[in-house]
Amino acid sequence: MNDQRVTAWYDELQAVHRRLRDGLQVAREAIDSGVEAERLGRDLLIYCWGFCTALDGHHTSEDRALFPLLLKDRPELADVVSKLKQDHSMLSHLIKALTAELNEDADAASLHRHLDGIEAIMETHFGYEERQLRDALGSLPTDGGGRADLFGPIAD
Repeated sequence: MNDQRVTAWYDELQAVHRRLRDGLQVAREAIDSGVEAERLGRDLLIYCWGFCTALDGHHTSEDRALFPLLLKDRPELADVVSKLKQDHSMLSHLIKALTAELNEDADAASLHRHLDGIEAIMETHFGYEERQLRDALGSLPTDGGGRADLFGPIAD
């Protein structure tokens, strides 16, 4: 295992997770901005849609590219990957519920509850993923794809 590769891919995973946390914070700040409801709705559609798209893109890339690469060399991670994919599905469901609320002009308290739910699952998921995959990231083949292929468009 190449320690530099482990560190590089692990650092990239953490960087993507930080960007997603930042995106969630921007969405929260938009809710709390105090602007009139009509403009807030438009702003939230932009901020939340951007955050939700980035989070979903990250998970789609992991499911499509990162996890198969890891499992090829580390089949013992099958249970871990299965749990991570389950989290991805749950987060996708929560994102759809948030999007529905945005389209219904929900109030700030309701939107915060949706973001709280997403954040709770997201944080638990990120921590588990980082702990479980840290060492395994070193087994990724060098020709397995670039950052965006493995971690989503937010990685670039």
